[in-house]
Amino acid sequence: QVELVESGGRLVQSGGSLRLSCAASGGTFSTYSLAWFRQAPGKEREFVASIGGWSGGRTDYVDSVRGRFVISRDNAEGTMYLQMNSLKPEDTAVYYCALSRYKVPTRAPRDYNYWGQGTQVTVSS
Repeated sequence: QVELVESGGRLVQSGGSLRLSCAASGGTFSTYSLAWFRQAPGKEREFVASIGGWSGGRTDYVDSVRGRFVISRDNAEGTMYLQMNSLKPEDTAVYYCALSRYKVPTRAPRDYNYWGQGTQVTVSS
């Protein structure tokens, strides 16, 4: 059973930066793809970014964050990161990390069978 724990969320001003971390334990981490999703109040959970298994050479981003966010992974440490730059108020949400059942990164939540508890990111204007 894999456990995922997010950290790094906090209140930040518009234009600022944050780095979220997702620490994995209890199972195979390096083989499968990982992703960040987010959910704002009153909205559905939204795909943010994903990274492929093993070396993580393949990445994917939702258009609204491409060029501002960078996803990465450190398999030796069992940790995934989301570097968020030029933050905007519309980035405010609870951010969740997820581990896929596949090696190739995808955007569909149904492809991810392990989820963290979430970390709150609030961007003030």
